[in-house]
Amino acid sequence: MTAAAPRTADPAPEPPLGDPPRRSPAPTIGFGGIGDEAAPDLPGQVDALDELGWHELELRTVDGRWIADLPLDRVGRIAETLAARGIRATGLASRIGNWSRRITDDFDQDLAELAALTTRAAVLGTDRIRVMSYPNAGLSEPDWRRRALDRLTRLTDLAGQHGLTLLHENCSGWAGTSAERQLDLLVTVDSPALRLLFDAGNGVPHGYDGFLMLRQIADHVAHVHIKDAVGGGEDTAYVLPGDGTARLTESLRYLLDRGWSGGWSLEPHLATRPHQGLAADGTAVSGFVAAGRALSTLVERELLPSTVGWRAVPGGLGRATAVTREQ
Repeated sequence: MTAAAPRTADPAPEPPLGDPPRRSPAPTIGFGGIGDEAAPDLPGQVDALDELGWHELELRTVDGRWIADLPLDRVGRIAETLAARGIRATGLASRIGNWSRRITDDFDQDLAELAALTTRAAVLGTDRIRVMSYPNAGLSEPDWRRRALDRLTRLTDLAGQHGLTLLHENCSGWAGTSAERQLDLLVTVDSPALRLLFDAGNGVPHGYDGFLMLRQIADHVAHVHIKDAVGGGEDTAYVLPGDGTARLTESLRYLLDRGWSGGWSLEPHLATRPHQGLAADGTAVSGFVAAGRALSTLVERELLPSTVGWRAVPGGLGRATAVTREQ
């Protein structure tokens, strides 16, 4: 009788194929602007964005009224208009701690404004609110610091409870003109609900080198304002992006070299300067569209040719409406 052949072991099953590794989204920087720099009314603001092919709007005032002061039903209609036009609200500019509210002024007005903006941010689909850190009013530097940090800590705690992020701008206030103070602010408050907003042009009127500031704070910058200027102090004159002495090109290149991702929000100050009581009136040319075209040209002709790995995202007019890093 013939012996049966030995049975070979069944092959081990192939391990299940895992999901393919996910690629992180490429860093992308969208172009947008502060609406009332273009026009006082919402139709004028969104028309300016359309002319540039941009889709990001930072809201400060509409029809001359700050967002926090607008009735909720009006804010709802603004949200509907933006959605219909394919525009995203990237943040709300507040008066909290700005040039109009000194460190000794009633803090309750800031708490009330934050409460109002919390509701309006939800309606508009954004989670970012611009703040500053209170101009002094005769206090000693240590007392000014203590009060400013206390207020911003309380405001940040409240913002964080509602899923909001406060963006501190390098402008008016205790931490406005100093990288060291901005870092002190972040360390003291110690909350992910507080980040920095870097305005590339504010160094000219305030007397510091904005590019050098950016090199110290870049890790904490979540949003950027675009402006350029010449002169300084009371002699400051605002010009098209790239035509001034703010070292704007160097700052934007530094962000690209770091693979930064976020938004570049145009605030040219050519006609609208709230701290000086000046506003685009809907009849004069605001310069916003011209400044937007200058920014696109600067990016396409000066930044991208000398920056490795980034490319322009063109809009309907063939001009850059964003930049993205190739992977």
